Amino acid sequence: MITISIMLATIIQALDGTIANVALPHMQGSLSASQDQITWVLTSFIVAAAIATPLNGWLVDRFGLKRVFLVSVAGFTAASVLCGISATLTEIVVARMLQGVFGAALVPLSQSVLLDINPREKHGSAMAVWGMGVMIGPILGPTLGGWLTDSYSWRWVFFINVPIGALAFWGIWRYIHHVDPARRIRFDTFGFVTLSVAIGALQMLLDRGEQNDWFASTETWVELILTTLAFAYFIGHTLTRPAGQSFVDFRLLKNANYVTGLLLIFIVGMVLFATRALMPTMLQGLMGYPAKLAGLVTAPSGLGTMAAMMIVGRLTGKVDFRLLLGVGFAITAFSLWQMMHYTLVLSQSDIVWPGVIQGVGLGLVFVPLSAATFATLSPQMRAEGTALYSLVRNIGSSIGIALVQALLVRNTQIAHASLATQINPANPAVHDPMSLYDMATQAGPALINGEITRQASMIAYVDDYRLMMLLTLAVIPMLLLIRPPKAAAAPARVDHAALE
Repeated sequence: MITISIMLATIIQALDGTIANVALPHMQGSLSASQDQITWVLTSFIVAAAIATPLNGWLVDRFGLKRVFLVSVAGFTAASVLCGISATLTEIVVARMLQGVFGAALVPLSQSVLLDINPREKHGSAMAVWGMGVMIGPILGPTLGGWLTDSYSWRWVFFINVPIGALAFWGIWRYIHHVDPARRIRFDTFGFVTLSVAIGALQMLLDRGEQNDWFASTETWVELILTTLAFAYFIGHTLTRPAGQSFVDFRLLKNANYVTGLLLIFIVGMVLFATRALMPTMLQGLMGYPAKLAGLVTAPSGLGTMAAMMIVGRLTGKVDFRLLLGVGFAITAFSLWQMMHYTLVLSQSDIVWPGVIQGVGLGLVFVPLSAATFATLSPQMRAEGTALYSLVRNIGSSIGIALVQALLVRNTQIAHASLATQINPANPAVHDPMSLYDMATQAGPALINGEITRQASMIAYVDDYRLMMLLTLAVIPMLLLIRPPKAAAAPARVDHAALE
């Protein structure tokens, strides 16, 4: 019952990261907002969640896990109602910020609780359950959001959280018993402010960079300077503080498995979310797929992920972490190699199967990676460790999406210029009276330019998939840094026996 309750909380938070995307055009008309303004509905949620995530360790230490969990679920559910009843852009942006603040604790705390209530030999199965909850967001979010928006209203994208949140709140209140907070950590105000400014400015830069034309915009430069200075002040301040008095406990970074896990989950976040961001735009923009069909052909990748997680959950603890991770990364790289061979002429099976294979690979990676990262971490540091783990994954996804989108625009322009050089009066192919592309006709030049743009865009998408494949292959040697946990006389459990 604890598992069901906390996974309901995880699912509503994971869903809200993507479910609102497809409803933006409907919100724009209803709230009388411009294209640039309506994107704040997404940006405000992402930035607020990123800033609030590092607070989890201190909040649990100060108030106790159960209280933080209950307040987070109640606040997130109430903020969802406020989003649904918003009548102006300002109201929904403020409500989305509240959603991000209260929802920041849900994913890392659910991971921490699952690790706490299960002995070490069952951590693989526990992380499989947690992984399915986290993965359901990017998989089902756009499809569910589109169905709710088309069938009812964009407001139901937020109202759907209310019954789920109520059940999660009741389950957590009923089955998780309160444990007195340790109160070992002093709140580091300067560290929190500098880290918040750094993370917030970085997320703003990544989320708004493309529409601001990146470094051609003054806003981007301001965000870059703020990020750099704030991170520098934060690191300098934290390194000079005594242990236990800094906002982020740097003792976490002395654990080799944990640090390696952070680096690997950063790459997983980049590959997973970047690929998810590329596929719908490719299908709808280049191949004319309607939104619902694009959702249907990409959804099977989620089935592959969940199937792999259920299987690998039983293998974790019996098979070496590094072997499972190596196989998972290799399968993911193979699927991206298949995507590298995409053309403008694809059947639906050409899209479905590489997606399923990629889903299987990521499923094989996600579960043992979570288990390996926390296998040698002391239970007292799990709340802070899971918060940092989630933050790094989210930053990786933001950087991955920004990177592939920027390269997509740049490489499309480069490929377009290269292809256009072949179109000249000396080329007989553009002087065929029987062809629509005859340069002598009025429509011919425009049709040729349109086709060149399509081909250039496809080349740019292929280049992005190649980059994702190379990143995936590059992390495989890092698996040698992971060390299997030593056998312990007692299971690695915290003094949260009351949780059970």
